[in-house]
Amino acid sequence: MTSNLKIPTISTSQQPSWQIKLLYDGECPLCVREVNFLSKRDAGRGIVEFVDIADPNYTPEAHGGIDFETAMGRIHAVLPDGTIIKNIEVFRRVYEALGMGWIYAVTKLPVIGSIADKLYEIWADWRLALTGRPNLATIVAQRQQRDDCNILGRCQGSRE
Repeated sequence: MTSNLKIPTISTSQQPSWQIKLLYDGECPLCVREVNFLSKRDAGRGIVEFVDIADPNYTPEAHGGIDFETAMGRIHAVLPDGTIIKNIEVFRRVYEALGMGWIYAVTKLPVIGSIADKLYEIWADWRLALTGRPNLATIVAQRQQRDDCNILGRCQGSRE
């Protein structure tokens, strides 16, 4: 006699293989250097999914709803359950996932963590200028103009 009992299965395609999705600015030379370092530590294991927010195909909907401007202002990451983290917590989690948590472990201490968070905020506010790039408002406006051009076909300077 056969049973009609169905055993529920969990599709592995529903669960991401990564432990953390890191959103980074692919046009920032220092950010790219850090991502290259972390990517080497990941060694193809897929523990960290690296998402370049500067990529023209970046879509907030696929990445925790974090829009380009927000992602450019501070580093963000998305956990498999959809939780969004930012600032120094992103580095703590990424380094922990890659087995290098000791590097940021001291930032878990309340006083040191507060100082590290404040230093990161200062860095984030100045990183564009320090890397020779326009300010955030200009970058966002340029991206919007490019997106409008691609979507609407209305490019400034083009002959129609």
